[in-house]
Amino acid sequence: MDKSGYTLLPNREDHCCFGCGPANTQGLRMQFYTDGETVVSWLTVPPHLCGWSNLVHGGILFTALDEVMGRAMIYLLRRFILTKTMTIEYLKPVPHGREIKVEGRVLEVRSEREATAEGIIVNDAGELCTRATGLWATFAPDAARKLGVADEETFRWFEQTVGTKR
Repeated sequence: MDKSGYTLLPNREDHCCFGCGPANTQGLRMQFYTDGETVVSWLTVPPHLCGWSNLVHGGILFTALDEVMGRAMIYLLRRFILTKTMTIEYLKPVPHGREIKVEGRVLEVRSEREATAEGIIVNDAGELCTRATGLWATFAPDAARKLGVADEETFRWFEQTVGTKR
């Protein structure tokens, strides 16, 4: 799938997140790109993450959408985030071993503490397979520190790499 017009977003190499952690050998190891309005990831799901023998497990598709919508919040809003609610609609089966495009964007900033996003998964034929919407709690780094959502090294990385809200 065409990646022109997108810039690769940075990620910590030692991160062990199931969805995006490069250090998690059993995870999705998603990489994220942006065009300034959306965040996307191109992903080929391996067979060990199937539901039925030929199809990607619905929970994996949910995870991929949660990751890409969350990254849209993080990089486009420059905030720490936690998912509050998410609704997903499975429209077409997604076979494993074929590239999919997972795309997320911020819909609305409701307040300093909440924002909504939407995401879609498109197969290699350009067909819409899955869509989701969700609500996220958003935090400035200082508020996230008080909640203990990450270690100090992660906060330093965030502030140096992602920055803070303008």
